[in-house]
Amino acid sequence: MINKVIDFFSKSFSFQKFSQKFTAALIYAFMSSVALNLFFQPGHVYSSGITGLAQIFTTLSGRWFGFTIPVSATLYLLNLPLFIIAWRYIGKRFTVYTILTVTLSSLFIHFMPEVTLTSDPIMNAIFGGVVNGAGIGYALRNNISSGGTDIISISVRKQTGHSVGSISLIFNGCIMIIAGLLFGWQYMFYSMLTIFMSSRVTDAIFTKQKKMQVMIVTKNPELVIREVQYVLHRGVTIINEAEGGYSHEKKTILFTIITRFEYAEFKHIMETVDPSAFVSISENVKILGNFYKEPGELS
Repeated sequence: MINKVIDFFSKSFSFQKFSQKFTAALIYAFMSSVALNLFFQPGHVYSSGITGLAQIFTTLSGRWFGFTIPVSATLYLLNLPLFIIAWRYIGKRFTVYTILTVTLSSLFIHFMPEVTLTSDPIMNAIFGGVVNGAGIGYALRNNISSGGTDIISISVRKQTGHSVGSISLIFNGCIMIIAGLLFGWQYMFYSMLTIFMSSRVTDAIFTKQKKMQVMIVTKNPELVIREVQYVLHRGVTIINEAEGGYSHEKKTILFTIITRFEYAEFKHIMETVDPSAFVSISENVKILGNFYKEPGELS
């Protein structure tokens, strides 16, 4: 049994990839703790997702039990059953990195002191949302999950086909309504503001979900196809015997779809294998059908 576990970790986690994801998890953990302990908690602003639900349980624990359970504890406890779901329905590697990220963020939240920078809830909602969104975007950019609604969204998507965005919207809507019912409707509006700011910053940093259609006119299609398929793992559609209107030279037209995150690598490929190729790019295209994603990817 121990040998199987060792074999699984040796095959699934290279040192380079693990160190990269561990660093990303540390940065996310620090930024989430800053958002929570310097903005959300002092301003009585409720975050999105499981973190917001953990804040609600922490607030209610003081009323129900006479003592307050730390947000770090409620956050980790709420994630425990989701780890089991992720292990069964999403993937073991995804689950291990998620446990690492949630553990680090819970520790950072627990040990970072709560400091009131401003008592204005609107300022806390704005700046907390910006810091939290930056942390989430950086985590997603490195293909790690912060747990919580990520696990719920991916699991539901696998079972029903519903989009991650719609699932998160429903969950966050419930968080805002609960906060409004329990603590006053002004808290619902503060939460709406912080969720909006967080989502805008996340979208600005996390670019994997933004698709780009690429048209390549080349005299060396074999080299381009090989690099695009091997490096980016993208399919290529080939149109042979295209003719230039001015030179009447025979060329090949290639079509592929990449993400904005992959653009720099694609540009390097083209500069290396065929710097004279003509490349046209259309941004933010909609995709129907198969598009390769890594296991557990949210885009």
